[in-house]
Amino acid sequence: MRLVKWIGDRIAAAVLLILLSPLLAAIAVWILIDGGRPAILAQDRAGKDGRTFPMRKYRTMVQNALELAPQLTDDPFGVVENDPRVTKPGRFLRRTGLDELPQLWNVLKGEMSLVGPRPDLVEQAANYTDHDRRRLAVEPGITGWSQVNGREAIGWPERIEQDIWYIDHWSLRLDVKILVRTFTELGRSGERPVEDTMNIERARARAEKQ
Repeated sequence: MRLVKWIGDRIAAAVLLILLSPLLAAIAVWILIDGGRPAILAQDRAGKDGRTFPMRKYRTMVQNALELAPQLTDDPFGVVENDPRVTKPGRFLRRTGLDELPQLWNVLKGEMSLVGPRPDLVEQAANYTDHDRRRLAVEPGITGWSQVNGREAIGWPERIEQDIWYIDHWSLRLDVKILVRTFTELGRSGERPVEDTMNIERARARAEKQ
């Protein structure tokens, strides 16, 4: 069954990249016109078994977003409610989920799957407990169980538990269910994000030990 998922992911990614190529190009042009380069970012993420890979995503924030982060949150990579760094194209792309489309290339390369736990930042994965690392047992996904069961509106501990539940109960039928729910939730109003206290505290503790 895992082989079917592996083959299906790559066929689907290849077909979608071809069919959606005009849309992918149009989004890139929109971002470039609105705020310059780059249109697509490649951010290091923790993949299966903790291997680092460059996850691709349309740029949805201003170019100096990380420099502005300390003014908004203790976690430079955290989700901020009504984030002023998000651009006009970025608000639309995030609301519709189109900002994730470049990850089809990651799926085609075998770095990601269509469905799986969302890939954490390498810095966050470095602070995983042994229990947390169970979510690295499979390829990360463009969408996943926690994405259709709360997303930013739930805390990281709950997301991790949901991801581990998905891994323990995985089936092709469950993947199809998640994909269907993902499409039905596109365009939904944004949830109120929960502050990422777990990763903030872990990062502080790690810094104190160094």
